[in-house]
Amino acid sequence: MDPSKPMNELNPQLALPFEAALDSDWRKQVPTISEVTRRIRGQLENTFGDLWIRGEISNFRKPVSGHAYFVLKDSSAQIRAVMFKGSLSKLKFTLQDGMEVLLHGKITVYEPRGEYQIIGDNIEPVGMGALQLAFEQLKMKLAKEGLFDPKHKKPIPKLPQTIGIVTSPTGAAVKDILKVLSRRFPNRQIFILPANVQGDKAAGEIAQAIASAERWNVTGKNPKIDVLIVGRGGGSIEDLWPFNEEVVARAIFQCSIPIISAVGHEIDITISDFVADLRAPTPSAAAEVVVPIKNDLKQMVDSFTQRLVLNLKRRLEHTRLHLTHLSSRLVDPRDKIKLLKERFQASLEALFKTFQFRISFSRKNLESRVQMLQSLSPLQVLARGYSMTSDSSGKILRSVSGVKGGSRIITRLSDGEIHSEVISD
Repeated sequence: MDPSKPMNELNPQLALPFEAALDSDWRKQVPTISEVTRRIRGQLENTFGDLWIRGEISNFRKPVSGHAYFVLKDSSAQIRAVMFKGSLSKLKFTLQDGMEVLLHGKITVYEPRGEYQIIGDNIEPVGMGALQLAFEQLKMKLAKEGLFDPKHKKPIPKLPQTIGIVTSPTGAAVKDILKVLSRRFPNRQIFILPANVQGDKAAGEIAQAIASAERWNVTGKNPKIDVLIVGRGGGSIEDLWPFNEEVVARAIFQCSIPIISAVGHEIDITISDFVADLRAPTPSAAAEVVVPIKNDLKQMVDSFTQRLVLNLKRRLEHTRLHLTHLSSRLVDPRDKIKLLKERFQASLEALFKTFQFRISFSRKNLESRVQMLQSLSPLQVLARGYSMTSDSSGKILRSVSGVKGGSRIITRLSDGEIHSEVISD
């Protein structure tokens, strides 16, 4: 503001007319803060209208309301910015601090704080397209979660009986796939799971089609789908974008059916390619990968059969020669077996004789010991007319001094015992 110029020259709408100062009620005409702020807002909005502005995002925050609030700054100035939920939901990439962007919107004044700001309705990253940035952000996020890890890749069956195709039922891709499958290996069962492959609703429909195939297999219905081809023909990055959506990537990862991603042309790379179990450069190439050529397979089987028969004949001939050789050597083993039998018989007879001798020797030794015991036995002495006397407790009496009157004694003879009572000692 130039202090040398009167207020009314600087801004007639804001300055108090000079004539009003002569009026004793001039104070009543002084505008309020709200009125001044409203006038400033009108001036800004009418002066600038819609515009693009370039700067670096700082102090980014996104509360539960879903709106985004941040500061857009350069090396010497800054402006507050807001993007409401509706505009923010249309962005493919995620806003972050430090990101240089081009923001489109309207300059306005936030009256409660008396601050001017820009309300953005569109935003583009500087140096990289919005879709490319969104691609890189999602790729990094899913890679950190392990969705691209090779350990999760499922093998593609060599000769699937039932093939599922997730694509547009009217597009060129499905026609190309069916044509290739029919040419290479006809009579395969084909399930077409229709889905839009372009537009805002396409990602959700693709994910739902994949989930439908999963439910079909889980519920035990027959025939089970052995492999899924998910894709579409070529197009711009915007056309192929549904296959870069997170909902499609997670549907592929969570599906238990092996999935071949076949999106666009060979130069087109999508997030689906990283998550799928196998990437095919085109839909036609996916059909070539999923089934072999039937005639080639038949020739290969015939070749294996011939080689198997030839190897079997060689093995049989080798076995026959080996048996002939063994038969020629049987004479020698017979003589050895006969000799061993003779030796065994001789050993058996020698063992029997030894056993008989030991029994006879033991019997004679036993008889001798019995005779010796009998000669030493007291019973033999008694048999010669002797007797043996003991007291009632069984103690042998060796002297009459051991007997008293009234005692009971027992006299043992060779043929029995006599029980007596001593009359006097």
